[in-house]
Amino acid sequence: MAQHPVQPTTPTPAPGDRSIPAPDAAAPSTSRTDPYRARPGHVAPAPTAVFDWIDRRTQLRRRAGLTRQLRPRPADEPVLDLAGNDYLGLVRHPRVVRAATEAVARWGGGATGSRLVTGTTQLHLELEEELADFCGFEAALVFSSGYTANLAALTALTGPGTLIVFDAYNHASLVDGCRLSRAKVTQVPHREPAAVRTALTEHGGGRALVVTDSVFSVDGDAAPLTELVRACRAHGAALLVDDAHGLGVVGDGGSGALSAADLAGSPDVVATVTLSKSLASQGGAVLGPRRVIRHLTETARTFVFDTGLAPASVGAALGALRLLREEPERAARAREVARRLSTGLAAAGLEASVPDAAVVSVRAPSPQAAVTWAQACREAGVAVGCFRPPSTPDRHSRLRLTARGDLTDHQIEQAVTVVARGAQCGGT
Repeated sequence: MAQHPVQPTTPTPAPGDRSIPAPDAAAPSTSRTDPYRARPGHVAPAPTAVFDWIDRRTQLRRRAGLTRQLRPRPADEPVLDLAGNDYLGLVRHPRVVRAATEAVARWGGGATGSRLVTGTTQLHLELEEELADFCGFEAALVFSSGYTANLAALTALTGPGTLIVFDAYNHASLVDGCRLSRAKVTQVPHREPAAVRTALTEHGGGRALVVTDSVFSVDGDAAPLTELVRACRAHGAALLVDDAHGLGVVGDGGSGALSAADLAGSPDVVATVTLSKSLASQGGAVLGPRRVIRHLTETARTFVFDTGLAPASVGAALGALRLLREEPERAARAREVARRLSTGLAAAGLEASVPDAAVVSVRAPSPQAAVTWAQACREAGVAVGCFRPPSTPDRHSRLRLTARGDLTDHQIEQAVTVVARGAQCGGT
C-alpha cells in the first residue's frame, strides 16, 4: 500500500464559528507586510564613512572660496534687486498677480498630472498659441522649466550618430542636454562661426544640430545668429537657440532674438525660452515648426514624464505676455537701463561688459573678492548677482546686474554708485 505523507490537521470550524482561524493556505490574509518597515536582523549597521568624500569636497570648495548658501528672501526686502531676472519689472505687477490668482481659483494649486494625462488646461493651450504668435513661430510647447525645455529639445532632436556643435559658453542646461542626448558633441570657441563651419565640414554629412544661447548669461553678449544659420544651411544642419535672455528684451517689442535676426518661423530653426525672466513667472517652452513640436509632444521625456506647469505659473506668464504686447516699449527701456549701467560702471573705472540685452557684468579679481564685493553692495542697499566658477565658463568671477525695465533714473544712479564703492571692499 502506498504511503501518504502525514498532513497536519487543523480543526474545521463550524459555519459561523470564527473562534478558530482558517489556515493561511486556505484563506490568505488580506493584510500585507509594510515594505518600508525594517525587520530586526534584516538590515546591516550603516557604514559611517559612506559619504566622507563629500566632506573632503566641501573643504576644497571652502579653500577656493566656492561655498554657497541659501539666502531666504523676505517678501518686503528693502534692497534694490538687481540680482534676479525680472527684466521688465512685472513680477509684482497687479495684472500679472491677478492673472496668477485667477488661475489658481479656477484650476487649483497644481496641474495634477503630466501634460498627456491630466496636466493640460485651457490656459496651457492659450499660452502656447499666444507665445508662438508673439515670437513668430508655428507652434510652442510649454514645460515646467526652461531647463527641462532645453533637455527636451536636445534629447528629442538628436541621438546616436547626430553631431551637436556647441558654443563653449552655453548654459548648463544645454550642457546637460548634450550629455543625455548620446550624440557626438563638438565644442567650439565662444562666438566663432568659422569654428562651427569647420566642425560641420569635418562631420561629412548626416544629421547635425548647432546649439547656442542667443544672449549669453554671464556677460550679456549676443550670439552671431546670422553667421551661424549660414553655416548651418551650407551643411544641412539645424539651429537650436536658447533665447532665455532675449525674449522680452530683444527684437520688435521684445519678441526675441530670433525675430530680430529674421529667423523666427524658419523650418530649420528651433528656439527655447524661459517664462521666469521677462514673463515674470516660472516654466519654459520650445518653439519651432509644428512637426517639431508634435515630435516633442510624443517623445520628449521631460514632457511625457513630468507634471505639467502649475496653473498659477501659466496664468502669470500669460498675463505678463499680454501686458508686454500692449506695452512693447518695456523692452527698449530694459535695454536702455542696461546701457546706462554699463556706461556708468565703466566711467567709474570698472571692467564692465557692453550689453546686447539686459545683462551687465563686472569682472572681480577672485571668487573671494566677488563674495565680499556682493555682500558690501547688499549692505549698502543693492542686491547683485555673484557669479563664480563653475557658473562662469572662463573661470573668472563676476558681479552680474540685471537691468530691470522699471528702474528709475535715481535707482540707476544709486546702483552705479553702490557697486563702484563696493569695489574697494572687493579689492579691485
